[in-house]
Amino acid sequence: MQDIFRKILTSRVYEAAIETPLDHAVRLSGELDNDIYLKREDLQPVFSFKIRGAYQKIVSLSEEEKRRGVICASAGNHAQGVALSAQRLRIQATVVMPATTPGIKVNAVKSYGATVVLIGDSYSDAAEHATKLAAESGAVFIHPFDDDDVIAGQGTIGHELLRQMPDLNAVFVPVGGGGLISGIGLFLKTVLPEVKIIGVQSEDSDAMKRSVEADRRIRLDTVGIFADGVAVKEVGLRTFELARRYTDEFITVSTDEIASAIKAIYQETRSIVEPAGALAVAGLRKYVHNRSISRQRLIAINSGANMNFDRLRFVAERAMTGERREALYAVTIPEKPGSLKRFCDSFVGDRNITEFNYRLMSGEQAHIFVGIAVHSSTEADRFGQSLIDGGFPCLNLTDNELAKTHIRHMVGGRRPPGPRELLFRFEFPERPGALAQLLNSMSGSWNISLFHYRMHGGDFGRVLIGFEIDEADDDAFYAYLKNLNYSFIEETQNPAYRLFL
Repeated sequence: MQDIFRKILTSRVYEAAIETPLDHAVRLSGELDNDIYLKREDLQPVFSFKIRGAYQKIVSLSEEEKRRGVICASAGNHAQGVALSAQRLRIQATVVMPATTPGIKVNAVKSYGATVVLIGDSYSDAAEHATKLAAESGAVFIHPFDDDDVIAGQGTIGHELLRQMPDLNAVFVPVGGGGLISGIGLFLKTVLPEVKIIGVQSEDSDAMKRSVEADRRIRLDTVGIFADGVAVKEVGLRTFELARRYTDEFITVSTDEIASAIKAIYQETRSIVEPAGALAVAGLRKYVHNRSISRQRLIAINSGANMNFDRLRFVAERAMTGERREALYAVTIPEKPGSLKRFCDSFVGDRNITEFNYRLMSGEQAHIFVGIAVHSSTEADRFGQSLIDGGFPCLNLTDNELAKTHIRHMVGGRRPPGPRELLFRFEFPERPGALAQLLNSMSGSWNISLFHYRMHGGDFGRVLIGFEIDEADDDAFYAYLKNLNYSFIEETQNPAYRLFL
């Protein structure tokens, strides 16, 4: 521990990185009744804190190691940090990236003079290949988080915070593999043990939180694809040891809460951070609301801003539900003249309708998918109950991922009666041939009865598919799903699917 602390104090990261400002967030401070500050790591030369750890590691190599060159595996910020660091030190760098990596990130790495190797669909594929290349070439592998020098580089943020705001109460830190929180936590807890260090993770990528709670490293089967900068299946040995020692607690946030935080940071700074970069603000807001704390000095680390422009549509769509300013409902109404008018006049009233989907159906009932502007979860619950009390059966879909990602764009009717239909959500790599692989490996006797895909600008795409499958083919069908090696969730029993599709 003392060695890392000494490396933080004597670090040479400022040969490549900058000391980033600590900006007072006036709007957030007013919203949350606390003094909120944003540590602007999104302003680094590579738009991410990762330049710190990468440079600290590479500059610490021996001259013989530098002559051998460096290699890393990354789909984003670490890749750019390694590439720029190597360029500044005039060292040969090779960066192995998944073939799904967006072109903007690949080109950014190439612009710093690194050799880019594209292989596989995931970080795991890239890391495996990078390890193989390192063994063959003798290049030094630069780990993204589980390394004392990398941790020390990230820990220089803690040193800056001590100078910029010595009288603080808590620091909120995004957590993926744990390098950032290990460095910041070690430094600040050594100097200011009373300061709380709060780790923030995405609900679907919470390997560190689960590991600390279990007192052993937990490997996740799958990780989320929205906050891809912190999508780590297993934390490091060293970072696990340090994080559980120096972190006071962990908090998890949803995709919608992250999207809302991106919007809040934009309103504060007019800068657009990436999902992982907004984790700390999302966690800070949730922490303040849950604990009802006030008049404290709280810092959130804005860790990065390498955002694909195409993802902004999805962010804007989900920000309102993340702020609990929009609630989504499935409402059943009588299929007769005047029902829609009664619904709008008697229940919606002066509320703003944010989304409305309806189609005439045969039978005595119809289902509408509607979004209503609200001010809180409590108001959303009250509105839903008023519908039920008024004779309109209602299902709150605000937290239903299938409804928000697919159903809202597909409301419009049911298929004619026919064979049994099974519904699945898939996540597949955004690369040529990925969808063809899914379709070409199907049995010719299986029919696709529903298909919905919408580009979100990420490394992985989301697709909803309905299959007509005879029960006799179940074993073969589920074997097909397993062999695809694509993440999937069956949604056949989802109530939103039952109502609308």
